[in-house]
Amino acid sequence: MKAFRILGRNIRDAFKSVFRNFSLSLASIACIVITLLVVSIAIILSFNVNNFTKAVEKDMTIVAFLDRDISLERIEEIKDEINLINNVESFTFEDKMTISSEMMEESGDFNSILEKYDDREDNPLLDAFQVKVTDINKIDEVAKEIEQIDGVNSVKYGEGMVEQLVSVFDIVKKVSYGVVIALIIVTAFLISNTIKITIFSRKREIEIMRLVGASNINIKIPFILEGLFLGLFGSIIPILVTIIGYEALYNSFNGQIMSPFIQLITPLPFTYIVSLVLMAIGILVGMFGSWRAVRKYLKI
Repeated sequence: MKAFRILGRNIRDAFKSVFRNFSLSLASIACIVITLLVVSIAIILSFNVNNFTKAVEKDMTIVAFLDRDISLERIEEIKDEINLINNVESFTFEDKMTISSEMMEESGDFNSILEKYDDREDNPLLDAFQVKVTDINKIDEVAKEIEQIDGVNSVKYGEGMVEQLVSVFDIVKKVSYGVVIALIIVTAFLISNTIKITIFSRKREIEIMRLVGASNINIKIPFILEGLFLGLFGSIIPILVTIIGYEALYNSFNGQIMSPFIQLITPLPFTYIVSLVLMAIGILVGMFGSWRAVRKYLKI
């Protein structure tokens, strides 16, 4: 119980100290607010870019066109063979009569050309399989295996362009993650040094505490808790801006940017997760900055 009383007293003193040294505390909080806002924007951009790249990768499909005179029995056998290929996530069969009907519905020109081919044997189109892969990096390997199957006429998946897109996506992911990590490190440095300035200005207070016989741990705890409060208070505005601002952005663009193809991440629970990250960064860095500053004067 004594330990809890001491901790409660330290929490109370730390909270009061934030307001007792209001001008210095305000400078620390302002630094935390600005840097966490930048980190929030970086995280939101990074995750949305990655969400877009994953959507593009997931939408990439291999189209395997079959021989014109292929039998229905052979088509069933090809289904079993595709099923045995590694890295195939799913596939669907597109009957040429169905393809023909869809094309006729979409365009009057196609309708005038294809309406006379009402028999499967006479239809000039080709049956096809649409295959989705588990790992986009291995799409070329899967395409080559499908192409070797007897009865497959040709395979198309955007050769060359797909490999370039995959390469670009990998670079985008690495850069976005790198930017977020770099910003968090810079944020930690800025917040830590701002809080250190706050603590340095109170070195006389620390020296007096040492002279009256306070132990190192009793000196450090109030300052570390003060750093916790500074980090917590500094994260409030970035959290509110993140939750309210991102939801407003999402609603104003109807969840997409420029086209339905570029979808934004839904606000919930995404903004809550980002908010928890911002709060954790603010609190941890605030505590670390205070600990570093006090440590210098205690010569530990």
